[in-house]
Amino acid sequence: MNLFKVDELILKAFEEDFNLSGDITSENIFLENDISNGEFIAKDSFIFCGRKIAERIYELIDSSVKVEFYKQDGDFVNKGDIIGIVSGKTISLLKAERIVLNFVQHMSGISTQVNSIVQKINKNISVVDTRKTLPGLRIIQKYAVLKGGGKNHRFGLYDAVMLKENHIYAAGGIKNAIDKVKKNISHVIKIEVETETLEDVIEAVENKADIIMLDNMNYELMQKCCEIIGKKALIEVSGNITPDTIKDRLRDLPVNIVSLGSITHSVKACDISFLIKRKQSFDYQ
Repeated sequence: MNLFKVDELILKAFEEDFNLSGDITSENIFLENDISNGEFIAKDSFIFCGRKIAERIYELIDSSVKVEFYKQDGDFVNKGDIIGIVSGKTISLLKAERIVLNFVQHMSGISTQVNSIVQKINKNISVVDTRKTLPGLRIIQKYAVLKGGGKNHRFGLYDAVMLKENHIYAAGGIKNAIDKVKKNISHVIKIEVETETLEDVIEAVENKADIIMLDNMNYELMQKCCEIIGKKALIEVSGNITPDTIKDRLRDLPVNIVSLGSITHSVKACDISFLIKRKQSFDYQ
């Protein structure tokens, strides 16, 4: 992860929660030198993700807070496990609580969903994300995909050529779109083409697309398309695929990649609790 981008996200979260006033609840109950310990407890079994961000949140809020996580990003967590402990100023722990949980629960949800899909399909097929990410959160969502055992598709419009339906229609067809883009890009950049019909696939193969996406096709049509493509291009499947249907949808198809928007845009957060264990007064010297 780009740590500068991560800091930007964390500072935005601080701005949302603290505004200019801080924490008017905690700051009007506890003294500056009150100290507490807290535990992060798994309420479900899942793949943990978000340790680095959690540690950075505490560092930015109060560098004197001691943080110890027992799990690394990508580790499996059992229901009831203590994931980590923190110790420090009570006010600091309470200020960080919801921000840490928001990031870690969401990222763990993505890693868990991705891992459940990876376990269902042929190990030679890569499970990848899309650009259907929550605005501003793409960098951490794609990181969570990696920690769940998946891979990243392009990060944005800037790092890969992908000819989608509207590019093709506006350019007057797949051949025209490929010809035009090849004139303007480096030879090291691959070209992916989104296809919806058998005719689209044939045109993409004839014009030497590097990756051909079979979009929203039924199983029988995908079978025919895979036969036409063979080893001439990488085959990606997308559209109308869910974690529950993916195994049946792919079956024995010789595809290389399956992309799912649901693993980032509508994933369920994992259930994690943060509980203060005790409070004591401590005079900082």
